[in-house]
Amino acid sequence: MPQLDPAPWFTILFFSWTVFLVVIPPKVMAHTFPNEPAHQTAEKIKTSPWNWPWY
Repeated sequence: MPQLDPAPWFTILFFSWTVFLVVIPPKVMAHTFPNEPAHQTAEKIKTSPWNWPWY
């Protein structure tokens, strides 16, 4: 029965996991975002209350 022959499937499994573990992670880890987030200042912005006319 040919479907029980592990020889070709093991090599496919081995090379696919080799690609997943060796080739792809450095490409993913080298990815950089085009716009890095800016740091917010520690100063609090002074806001004034908004007086609504509740009548």
